Amino acid sequence: MRALVLLTLFSFCPAANSADQLYGRVVRIQDGDTFTLLTSNREEVRVRLAEIDCPERKQSWGKRAWQALADKVFQESILVAVVDVDRYERVVGRVFFDGRDINRELVAEGHAWAYRQYMTDRSLLDDEAAARSASRGLWGDSRPTPPWEYRRGNRAGGQRSAPEQKTSGAFSCGSKRYCGEMGSCAEARYYLIQLG
Repeated sequence: MRALVLLTLFSFCPAANSADQLYGRVVRIQDGDTFTLLTSNREEVRVRLAEIDCPERKQSWGKRAWQALADKVFQESILVAVVDVDRYERVVGRVFFDGRDINRELVAEGHAWAYRQYMTDRSLLDDEAAARSASRGLWGDSRPTPPWEYRRGNRAGGQRSAPEQKTSGAFSCGSKRYCGEMGSCAEARYYLIQLG
């Protein structure tokens, strides 16, 4: 019955009608804008929230963004309006739960930036501006670092935090499972060889 109510609500959402849709239960939260969906046919699909970018987990506000997404959708049955599939083979989409646009909520509450590089819904900029002017979430910091700059710094040889790198320069075992979570090819190779 709840699924029927959700599907009825989503049929009135223009974003949900304009693309393919996935329906399932959120079984894992990777970070503030990525999670794993268990579909009705028992397939696990990694989903990246479209048009927004949350701080990385090791960044300032990253764990809070992760928690915000978990509080909203973990173990919930949701609808994903599929926009694309990215280079990491994740489904990219707008997420709807209980009649709410989760992507928009994360921006409006100050847990994410509107991701200008991939944005088609320019109204997200208004939500970001309102969060910024009210100093909500990550905007409480006077100069938060956008995640795309943080990632660029890591790819260019930036620092790794202590838990992921031993003092000898070798990587340590951790909880990373996907290439997108690795800081470099060397780190990915280490995980592949050491941990399979």
